[in-house]
Amino acid sequence: MPMYQMQTKLDVNGGGGQVLDLETAVKDGVLGGECDVGGLVYNGVAEKKLDLKKMIEELETMEVPSVFICPISLDPMQEPVTLCTGQTYERSNILKWFSLGHFTCPTTMQELWDDSVTPNKTLEQLIYSWFSHKYVVMKKKSEDVHGRALDILETLKKVKGQARVQALKELRQLVTTAHSTAKKAVVGNNGVCLISSLLGPFTSHAVGSEAIGILVNLDLDLESKRNLLQPSKISLMVDMINEGTIETKVNCTRLIEKLTNANDFGSENVSSLSLLVGLLRLLKDKRHPNCVLVGLCLLKTICSHESVRKSLVSIRAVPQLVELLPILSNECLELALYVLEVLSAVPEGRLALKDCPHTIPNVVKLLMRVSESCTQFALSILWAVCKLAPDECASLAVDAGLAAKLLLVIQSGCSPVLKQQSAELLKLCSLNYSVTTFISKCKLTRTIQ
Repeated sequence: MPMYQMQTKLDVNGGGGQVLDLETAVKDGVLGGECDVGGLVYNGVAEKKLDLKKMIEELETMEVPSVFICPISLDPMQEPVTLCTGQTYERSNILKWFSLGHFTCPTTMQELWDDSVTPNKTLEQLIYSWFSHKYVVMKKKSEDVHGRALDILETLKKVKGQARVQALKELRQLVTTAHSTAKKAVVGNNGVCLISSLLGPFTSHAVGSEAIGILVNLDLDLESKRNLLQPSKISLMVDMINEGTIETKVNCTRLIEKLTNANDFGSENVSSLSLLVGLLRLLKDKRHPNCVLVGLCLLKTICSHESVRKSLVSIRAVPQLVELLPILSNECLELALYVLEVLSAVPEGRLALKDCPHTIPNVVKLLMRVSESCTQFALSILWAVCKLAPDECASLAVDAGLAAKLLLVIQSGCSPVLKQQSAELLKLCSLNYSVTTFISKCKLTRTIQ
């Protein structure tokens, strides 16, 4: 039995306004899709009236026909009422408008000759019908996705070889396109443990790539993370970072970063030179838009371990990061400068920064350019380099325009700590010059005056 019967002719504004022919509206795209104008009857749903508020909340990401939107709140209407001007609003919104002392139509700004509001039952019915249809379709699709995900998990317990790859590929597509429904099905039915068990020293890259493409899109609990931190599984991920497709490299890097907040995560998990070399290669790869970002995110996380810092310096990470600075996005710049600052805290890192000819000019340019955090990291790097070899580096820094940048920091609204650091660095740079010579070399005469 239908919940209700819909009219094929709908007076959208409740009387005397625009008459909307539903079939025409659907055909013309006003309602954003197909609709059964003869009445909506859904299996298992027709007997129970759906809650409109709940449907609106669950369908919030869906594009809603503009005729359903309240002009005041820009949200879908649940209790539409029409004014004497023919304009329709959500009841609570228009009553609030009146309570603020307004006696005009918010859309047309016409003065109202009648302040009564008329329930627009026809539009209310149309709104309910549209959301009911979309909601039930969504629920049916969710049920189908959930069931299919469970079927694939059962299949994975039985198949091997290419059949396993195909099952993983289909599950990965469900997880990445159907979003929460498929993810909940996998996580809630021991799917994470099942998929993790497929990763090991003898796992092919074809299986590993698909399995990691699934796991990286799931919410992993601490037990799942501990399981994935087994040396054989980490070793497989590292191999694929070095030898997999570009998408696989990105997914493996993202997954390792997700594992870093496990309680028993230690430097032994990420200190292999093979991983660090793979990450540096990823930073230079331009085939994927997220290569640099995911690589730098993982580097930032793991360089807190001293053994990792020394290893990074030994494989010449410093000059590579310095060379990248001029072409990085703002988000990536902050990450790269953070890593370089951390590396500057170890003697080998400071020496590598000093020996790189582009360190000073590239870092000086970033002062006061991106964010206060970037300026702070850049100042720390420059201080470490100039302090290490003041006679050699201070003159290079002055020639690169450091003094003018430091004065800009001092005169800006930056934090007192940054201003103090700038003043100390400025003093360090001026030690080998007379006042007149320093002012002349820095072209600061007008500023000083």
